[in-house]
Amino acid sequence: MQLSYKEVGDHTLPLMVFIHGGGVGGWMWDKQVVYFSRNFHCIVPELLGHGNNNDGLDFSIELAAKKVNKLIEEKEEGKEIHVIGFSLGAQVLIAMLSMKPNLIDYAVINSALVKPVPFAKTLVQSMMLFFPLVKNKSFSRFQAKSMYITNDYFNRYYTESCQINKETFYQVMTENMSFAIPRGFKNVRAKLLVTVGENERKIMKDSAKEIATCHSNCTGVIIPGVGHGFSLANPKEFNKMVEMWVKQEFISNRFKQVE
Repeated sequence: MQLSYKEVGDHTLPLMVFIHGGGVGGWMWDKQVVYFSRNFHCIVPELLGHGNNNDGLDFSIELAAKKVNKLIEEKEEGKEIHVIGFSLGAQVLIAMLSMKPNLIDYAVINSALVKPVPFAKTLVQSMMLFFPLVKNKSFSRFQAKSMYITNDYFNRYYTESCQINKETFYQVMTENMSFAIPRGFKNVRAKLLVTVGENERKIMKDSAKEIATCHSNCTGVIIPGVGHGFSLANPKEFNKMVEMWVKQEFISNRFKQVE
């Protein structure tokens, strides 16, 4: 099955692809698409198990990476390629880069977990006891707030959360918590920017450090005063950061570097 996707902007312009996180959809990038579609051909795919692709198909990071890479190859037409991923989407992006080390020119990896959680499958199985809470509106509001999802997107977030079935939830969580940097990542030629929020958990900061230190083409920065979801928490600042990165401007003086 081919991924469904949104396509905005002049097709002759450089390509910019946005990969959403787990439990949300391509809509999380709406403010980025509006901003960047002036100068880029923007594509926003929906990962399997999410949004319009939520029809019971199995989810895996590897399969998602293959499908998004294929979509890029169909659309690239020799253009410069920029890809931005958040959380689960950032893990997919790392897998994409590792599979096709020469495909992407610039990559922005936001809040990617690459430190596998011990006994991940056992932990996810215990979490399944709380799966019914996904359809609880009060719980969903709490979750939305933690990811900086604003009121104007809450109904969409809640509706899509209610559509996720147990199998997909289990697959997404297991894949997310078991992910590690693939061997092929060391061969990537793209310029890499890795970000993590100052208020994110230690395991996320350790993950950012591991990504940033394992590749010579990588710059890692810590975003002050924000948790998991920089692009939603402060779209203007996020867009400015990406724009500076695309223009190859020095951004390390704006943010603390990952050490």
